[in-house]
Amino acid sequence: MTSRFNIYTLAGACLAATMTIGAQAQEFPTRPVKITSSFSVGAGPDVALRLVADKLSKKWNQPVIVENKPGANGFIAVEAGKRARPDGYELVQMDAAQMVTQPFLFKNLPYDLLTDFEPVTPIFRNYFFIVVPTASPYKNVGDLVNAAKAKPDSINYGSWMVGSPAHYGTAMLEDATGAKMTHIPYKDIGGLYVAVGNNEVDWAFGSAGSAGPMYRAGRVRYLAVSAPVRDAAFPDVPTVAESGGPAGFELSSWVSLVAPKGTPKAVVEKIQKDVADIMQDPEVRERYATMFYEPYALNSAQFHQLLKTDTDRIGATLKRLNISLD
Repeated sequence: MTSRFNIYTLAGACLAATMTIGAQAQEFPTRPVKITSSFSVGAGPDVALRLVADKLSKKWNQPVIVENKPGANGFIAVEAGKRARPDGYELVQMDAAQMVTQPFLFKNLPYDLLTDFEPVTPIFRNYFFIVVPTASPYKNVGDLVNAAKAKPDSINYGSWMVGSPAHYGTAMLEDATGAKMTHIPYKDIGGLYVAVGNNEVDWAFGSAGSAGPMYRAGRVRYLAVSAPVRDAAFPDVPTVAESGGPAGFELSSWVSLVAPKGTPKAVVEKIQKDVADIMQDPEVRERYATMFYEPYALNSAQFHQLLKTDTDRIGATLKRLNISLD
C-alpha cells in the first residue's frame, strides 16, 4: 500500500511538474529577454539579429534587448551565455564557426556546445561565391581546377584567416577534385577582396556581402556560387556543378540562437516556433535579401542534424589541415 502510494505520489508530482513547465512555456516571456551577440554593432549578423529582436518584442509584448560583446573569437559572449540562468530569458547569438569549426581549431576551447548550450534555431544562412579578378583567364570553375591540377601549387587563393570558410572551403574543393593550390591568408576581409581585384591572388571564396563592394565596382566577378541552386539575386551566376566543378559542392555559413543548457524544452520550442514565424514576415525577408541573407529557421531535430552533418563534413577537412589557433 505504501509502495503504491509512493508511486502515485511520484507520478502526480511528475505530471504537475510537466504541467507547470508547459504553462511557463505558454506564458513565456513575462519579462524582458536579452540576447548576447558576439558580433559588433552594425555588423551584418548584428543588424539581422536586431530585426528579429524587434519582431519578437512585438510578438511577445516584452522588450528583447541585444547586448554586443564582440572579440576574443566570440568567447566573451559565449562565456556570458554559459553563466546565464537556463530559463530562456538570456540567449546567445553564435555562428557556424563558433559551433562547428572552433572545436577543431582550439585545443583549449572554453566551452562545449552540447554540454553548455541548447541549440534553438538558425536565423539566416548565406552561401559563398568563387571570386576572381575581372580580367582573370578562368571563365568557369572547370578552368580553375584544371589549371591547378596541371601545375600543382601554382594557383593561389586567399582567405580572411586560417581556418575560415574561405580556407577550409578551398581544402574541401581540393579534396573533391584532386587539385592542389597555395593558401595566402590576409588580416581582414576587406583587404582580401581588394587583393583579388588587384590580381594579388588568383581567387577566393566570398559572400555577396563581403565581396560585394569590389563586385559592384567591377573589380571582381563571380565564377560560381557554392549552393545547390542559383542565387535569385545573381541568376546569371551558375552553381559550382554547372560551372564544371564537382557535383553537389556546397559552402555556406549560418548564424543561430542558443540557450543555456537546461533551459526547459517547451521554452526552447516556443522560441524556435516564434522565430520561424518571424522568418516568414515579408519585411524580414526583404531586409535579409538586401544583405544577401537567406531566412533560415529549423526545429530542434533539424538543427541537431545540421550540426552533425557540418561537424562531420567540415571536421574531416580541418583534421587533415591540422590547424591549431591556440
